[in-house]
Amino acid sequence: MGCFLVLFALISPRLALFFVLVFSNWVAQAFDGGWILPVLGFFLLPWTTLAYVVMWEVGSGVNGFAWFIVIFAFVMDVLSYSRTSQARARQRSAGY
Repeated sequence: MGCFLVLFALISPRLALFFVLVFSNWVAQAFDGGWILPVLGFFLLPWTTLAYVVMWEVGSGVNGFAWFIVIFAFVMDVLSYSRTSQARARQRSAGY
């Protein structure tokens, strides 16, 4: 499942999260059966949610270096929103 997860994550982190949710119980284990945080993560912070779920499954919880990976994914989520807003501002200023 690891190779498919990486392939789907490169295409879209939401696609990877969807397949992890459908074909495994990693999300339920990582979020202790709750559904609100995974749903919010799916829509708002997909890279962070995916990194948290994978780091939870790889180790015995998220600790140590795994937090670095989750924080890096959070930064990538924030940067993607930043790039999107900059692109929209450029389109508005160009008159599109």
